[in-house]
Amino acid sequence: MERQYHLFDAKNYVLGRLSTEVAQVLMGKNKVDYTPHIDSGDSVVIINAEKIKLTGNKENNKKYYSHSGYVGGIKEITVKELRKNKPEEIIRKSVVGMLPKNKLGSRMQKRLFIYAGEKHNKNIDITHE
Repeated sequence: MERQYHLFDAKNYVLGRLSTEVAQVLMGKNKVDYTPHIDSGDSVVIINAEKIKLTGNKENNKKYYSHSGYVGGIKEITVKELRKNKPEEIIRKSVVGMLPKNKLGSRMQKRLFIYAGEKHNKNIDITHE
């Protein structure tokens, strides 16, 4: 099987709309020979991650939680803070939530490349606008 690279420019997209398209390409659902138990998806490169749009008041109200495993070890971060520190993680968390939660999903995550700016170092075959 020959995999291709798909380039997405996040500048004109809303987060959820971009994430669903990217998840489908990673899973291979855009291909004629899709089979759920076979990893037939392509690689995805996303540029301009810091320019992704969010609707409503999600910039301030949406929070991501993580826990260290210790008592009282819960941490929360808003999308506004995450955009300032690691803008790629906003898209990554959204896309990974739409992928299967098994070994296939882990392999699909490795083919997702997200860059905050315009620069990337992948050879691209197909561009999505």
